[in-house]
Amino acid sequence: MTLKRAAAITGIGEMKPTRSPDGKSTLGIWTDVARHAILDAGLSIGDIDGLLIGQPITEQAQMWPSILGEYLGIHPKYGNVVDLGGASAAGMVWRAAAAIQSGLANAVLCVTGEASDVETFYAPRARRSAQQLPYREFEVPYGPMGVNSGYALIAARHMHEYGTTSRQLAKIAVHQRTNACANPDALFYGKPLTIDDVLASPLVVDPLHLLEIVRPCTGGAALVVVSPELAKESGNQPVWLLGAGESSRGMMLSQMDSITTSPITQAAPTAFKMAGVSHNDVDLISVYDCYTITVLVTLEDAGFCVKGKGGPFVEEHGFTWRGDMPLNTHGGQLSFGQPGLAGGMSHVTEAVRQLQQRAGDRQVADCEVAFVNGNGGIMSEQVSLLLAVE
Repeated sequence: MTLKRAAAITGIGEMKPTRSPDGKSTLGIWTDVARHAILDAGLSIGDIDGLLIGQPITEQAQMWPSILGEYLGIHPKYGNVVDLGGASAAGMVWRAAAAIQSGLANAVLCVTGEASDVETFYAPRARRSAQQLPYREFEVPYGPMGVNSGYALIAARHMHEYGTTSRQLAKIAVHQRTNACANPDALFYGKPLTIDDVLASPLVVDPLHLLEIVRPCTGGAALVVVSPELAKESGNQPVWLLGAGESSRGMMLSQMDSITTSPITQAAPTAFKMAGVSHNDVDLISVYDCYTITVLVTLEDAGFCVKGKGGPFVEEHGFTWRGDMPLNTHGGQLSFGQPGLAGGMSHVTEAVRQLQQRAGDRQVADCEVAFVNGNGGIMSEQVSLLLAVE
């Protein structure tokens, strides 16, 4: 089966990230970005017959499609919650296309967002369930501090195996900050960064510094995926799904064969094969970047460079919007901000903007094909997409 050109993204909506909710609720944020995405697509509420939602990180509820559908006045024929962590947004795109191809829907609204207070985000939260999950039993007692220590272990192991350096990782953060300085909506707009700044910032978990780690915030994003028939009627240039791939593994680093190789090695080749394009055809790389090491491993495992050569590859290429390999041109989550799962959605919305030539001062010249990758857990769940305009 192929999803090539089975559906297209025609509308996007995104909230400018903020450091605190300022009275906004997650449901309210979803409503705002959904409205903007539907209007951007040139559709009305009545045209939407599919609804996909990213499970909020800090809020737990059941039947989110029914809750949001009722709030918006939508009665979807197809609804679901996509729970792939940071890979959820990319996962929504191909699931929406599959639903459209199978005749279950014609216009699917995909929504993410989070009302998250930076000051309380890291405060201890009560355990939501008495269920003893495996990582709580087999990893937590030995000292890991959640995702920070997990990605630090990956970085340290990558350095040990391949000689990757902190300066190489820091360059990723610096180039993404340069991109953010061309994006007025970015959380760190107007705040340039140097490699020395990154290396001088506090070590959070060795070898990762504070400025190599994503910044949680409040925000939201949505997009509309439509059938080829509706795409032809859109006032915006349709952004077609050319290829998709997905792969996952367990959550615990202690159970992985290798912590420096991710399931992207399965997801990306599947997407490229379906799309029928090569890495040389890609004009924009828009990939999940919760940590600098996440970007480097993604570049390797997606096939943009040889495994283990990510460090030298980073040194040799320019990742700004004016560079030879534009990457995360909105600033990435490291500098744009990470408003829950909308952080992962921002990689999709930025790809759409660039492909539709709507990126303003940071527009990549002749941008026609984009590679997008979503990452969930500690390099556990991966979704790769190839998006393109005609």
